[in-house]
Amino acid sequence: MSINSVKRKFENQLMSLPNVTGIGIGEHSGREIIIVFVTHKVPEAELDPSQVVPKSLEGYEVRVDEIGTVTAQ
Repeated sequence: MSINSVKRKFENQLMSLPNVTGIGIGEHSGREIIIVFVTHKVPEAELDPSQVVPKSLEGYEVRVDEIGTVTAQ
């Protein structure tokens, strides 16, 4: 499955998680990855297991990037 298909498949689920503001596709070490943008990172130990962003989806690495609050300009 392509990374775009995987992103679309899980986008609603990921966007429903606390602090998530967006989902994107990027590159790390020459490989395509899914990026989850959050307002602020929270230690995994402080989250309910259902609120944790998975480390991978369908074989693609998932990275969480803290970007703060997004506002329209």
